[in-house]
Amino acid sequence: MKALVLAAGMGERLRPLTEVTPKPMLELGGRPLIHYPLAMLRRGGVTEVVINVHHLASAIRRGLGDGSGLGLRITYAPEPVLLGTGGPLNGLREFLGGIESENTFIIANSDTILDLDLRAMLAFHRDRAALATIALFRPANLDYYSRLEIDAGQKLRRMRLLARHDPLQYDDYPADLDDNLAGSLSPFMYCGVIVADQAVFDLMPPAPPWSLMAGLFAPMVANAMPVFGYVHRGYFRTIDDLKSYDALKAEFASSPPPGILAG
Repeated sequence: MKALVLAAGMGERLRPLTEVTPKPMLELGGRPLIHYPLAMLRRGGVTEVVINVHHLASAIRRGLGDGSGLGLRITYAPEPVLLGTGGPLNGLREFLGGIESENTFIIANSDTILDLDLRAMLAFHRDRAALATIALFRPANLDYYSRLEIDAGQKLRRMRLLARHDPLQYDDYPADLDDNLAGSLSPFMYCGVIVADQAVFDLMPPAPPWSLMAGLFAPMVANAMPVFGYVHRGYFRTIDDLKSYDALKAEFASSPPPGILAG
């Protein structure tokens, strides 16, 4: 199983720390932040990872090397110009889709920490013959994030991509939805992991830059394609800004989550 890990961002909300250290390499619990999503992927059966890099790319390459120290084979996809969260896929079709017997691949963020059971998520994806399955979580502050809404069968029926916070404004996919259906849906946030079939390569925008959600998965949802939400109810943390980073460092210092790095 192969995965793309997104690590090219500028980490703007974590400046000045990210002016000298790329966000994926910020220290947490005595190791770089990116070690946690890589461990989750390894537990789930991923053996090969490609990491897109741009800002302070040499620090990421130097810190992770070829991945052998983490039980993975890591290669890098340099981006001299940022390609957006989806744009790396245009150049990785052969890498991620090169195994005929393996129809799925994973996309993961480099800045989320979760004890997701990736093997169970893969089984969920295959049981529903999904084109894509997106990991979901219900935080206390859901209004801070885009809302992904599922029906009783966990099919994604609407994506409400956050356009602004104050006042709250969303770009809806689909733009219109029956009021009764909308009222029956359960909202969640995206929590950093996607399982996708190789067929999504044929649905991608032809050239970067483009966004994973607005450019690919939200239009798929708007067209009622088989995109499902896998609800994660376990441990999940993400670092949105300096305040949340400081809070997470304090949490790891006082009571680090057990088993988060288990192989």
